[in-house]
Amino acid sequence: EFSRGVLLFLFPPRTTKFTSALDIPVEFVEKNVKLRGTLHHITEKGLEVEHIPISIPFITSIQRKWQSKGLLLVRLAGVELAPSGMAWLQQELKPRQMVWFQLLGRDDLALECLVLVNKGRFLSVCLNEEILRQGLGRTARIEGLHHDSHLYWKLHKRLLRAELRALKKNKGIWKGESYSERIRDRISNNKFVRTLKQEYKSLCQENLMLFDGSIISKIR
Repeated sequence: EFSRGVLLFLFPPRTTKFTSALDIPVEFVEKNVKLRGTLHHITEKGLEVEHIPISIPFITSIQRKWQSKGLLLVRLAGVELAPSGMAWLQQELKPRQMVWFQLLGRDDLALECLVLVNKGRFLSVCLNEEILRQGLGRTARIEGLHHDSHLYWKLHKRLLRAELRALKKNKGIWKGESYSERIRDRISNNKFVRTLKQEYKSLCQENLMLFDGSIISKIR
């Protein structure tokens, strides 16, 4: 604990190598900072990633003498991974591959994140969305974000759209009709979908009132 505090005092957080979720400053999580690292292992608990801080030659050479070794446990936020999803990750991701992870929340020793990997020179893929798009998991609550926040529903909307795409194409776990019926029932009871329906209904009513008003003004 003492050496960790000394490191944070001597070096800016952006140049500090985090070896535990507890090392990451609270403001990093609150501001949803994006970090990078290399992938080491894929487990049932999440991705084990070695954090790579911003490199400043002189500071980095000194830090190497102080820093302990350790991996961050990174979870795909908002995704309930199916067994086929685990197999897909192990096939698609390579050891020591560079990944970016945007902090959304922290649960004990695990980080809830959006995880991105580069595909080609200019394209990056969000693994959270891709898993759902391939039908290899289900949407789940995004831990770490306030349920009523704008960011929560913005991300949940993205994940839900990815899941619906897999449903429409009968991909992965949604191949069977029974699965489709289950997800339709679940979506119909989803708070986000109910909110959209209410907004759509109120919008239609407003447009109808405007339309009626324009007719009345013309008659007059």
